[in-house]
Amino acid sequence: MASVTILTQAGKSAGSTDLADAVFGIEPNMPVMHQVVTAQLAAKRAGTHSTLTRREVRGGGAKPWRQKGTGRSRAGTTRAPGWVGGGIAHGPKPRDYSQKTPKKMIKLALASALSDRAADGNVLVVDKWEFESPSTRAGIAALAAIGAEGKVLVVLGKDDTNAWKSFRNLTTVHCMHVGELNTYDVLNADVVVFTEATLPTGESNSSAADSTEEEE
Repeated sequence: MASVTILTQAGKSAGSTDLADAVFGIEPNMPVMHQVVTAQLAAKRAGTHSTLTRREVRGGGAKPWRQKGTGRSRAGTTRAPGWVGGGIAHGPKPRDYSQKTPKKMIKLALASALSDRAADGNVLVVDKWEFESPSTRAGIAALAAIGAEGKVLVVLGKDDTNAWKSFRNLTTVHCMHVGELNTYDVLNADVVVFTEATLPTGESNSSAADSTEEEE
């Protein structure tokens, strides 16, 4: 079982804690992560695209010219797909892009993503966030103190309101509640920062995965 140093907001050591092998110590399953991320992104698609078929385009009710004797090819309507201003053949119509993803697959993908970040030393744990009031400047200083660089995913609890407001204006930082933790956001971040309260165990990982599946 791997361990990680617990840091204070000022970047000092406050002990260490073990990372659950079931969440941070497995061999990443790339195909499962790919499938889950694909399903998650597909569920975000609105699916409201729509084009008009030849019968939905206005006009074209009259035959443009007689069937024979003009020297031109026969035509029954000016709204056929081959005509300018005509309908669209086989064009997109509104549809639901969401996919059914098994709970076990979602849990495995999340554990794989977290294990990949932990293997590279990109999982940080802070004992707690101690912002007296919301401050973006203090948020920048805190991330610099703990060594969080690049794209940072900060996993917060329900009571971390000041921390949320301190980080939310930073373009390289994405904040989320521990119940919203998902594979895509973990893989999209260079560093994942937890507090002791939000650090996943096998049980908390399950609840996070269940919450993600409901969103999909």
